[in-house]
Amino acid sequence: MSIISKDIQKAIALLSNEELVAIPTETVYGLAGNIFSEKAIKSIFETKKRPFFNPLIVHLSSVDELETIVSEVPEKARILANAFWPGSLTLVLKKQKNIPNIITAGKDTVAVRVPNHPVTLELLRKLPFPLAAPSANPFNQISPTKPEHVERYFKNELKLVLDGGSCKNGIESTIIGFENGEPIIYRLGALALEDIEAVVGKVAVKNKKEENPDAPGMLDKHYSPSTFTVLTSDITSEIKKYPTKKIGVLAYNSSFTSDEIFTEIILSKTSNLHEAASKLYDSLHELDHLNLDIIIAEKLPEIGLGKSMNDRLQRAAFNN
Repeated sequence: MSIISKDIQKAIALLSNEELVAIPTETVYGLAGNIFSEKAIKSIFETKKRPFFNPLIVHLSSVDELETIVSEVPEKARILANAFWPGSLTLVLKKQKNIPNIITAGKDTVAVRVPNHPVTLELLRKLPFPLAAPSANPFNQISPTKPEHVERYFKNELKLVLDGGSCKNGIESTIIGFENGEPIIYRLGALALEDIEAVVGKVAVKNKKEENPDAPGMLDKHYSPSTFTVLTSDITSEIKKYPTKKIGVLAYNSSFTSDEIFTEIILSKTSNLHEAASKLYDSLHELDHLNLDIIIAEKLPEIGLGKSMNDRLQRAAFNN
């Protein structure tokens, strides 16, 4: 029997009982639990097999709740929240004392956002507590952008995947922290760097940190298919390196003709980076279940969301 359902009341009951529910957002599906339940939060880490040093993101129903979670809001953080919430922006800010250390990996900061998905916003408004919700996938595997992806991962561990359809943005939120009041990008994501800089000016990027990461998504190896994956700017030359292999190609905007290609997915025939981002993880899921020997992914243009997608593909690739 499927665990996918649109039953918000069931989600409320499970979450109120310190259990986990997979929830839809505009970025990816999240594995959600009550932030004030140590049982639920431990269960998130254990279900995902996620290391406890990797902090979680707290999800709120509106910007009005921010002061209940954080103790300081720099001016540029407020500007960004007002510009992009609800939306694919996570802010890392000084936490209130009541936020459990298990969520923040013992740090004095907490990652927080207001997701832009009607189902989850309705759920959050009906709950008396915020939700911690990292992506609903086993640690280091491909993030889920459809309820079926979550069910495939966790059908024996979860009682409910709240069905919100396919995630329209398709990659995780952009994470911004603050150092001396100035914004710094810790994770490139579904909100393009250029859009952020249009609101607050030039922003530094510091998005890799293996030890004691400041935010989720900073580890070198992440978002990975089980299939051997390489990232290249020259698909044709890369194909020639694997003459006897069963090859799947993930292309940006045009088809590659080669007898060596078993299957090919084009992310956007119109070169639309938003469309490409929305299809990225779903395409990787599809290729990963075809028993291929290798996935060859084409590097995207280093502009806008192309930077964020290249970041994900570099972390997924075995030749990173």
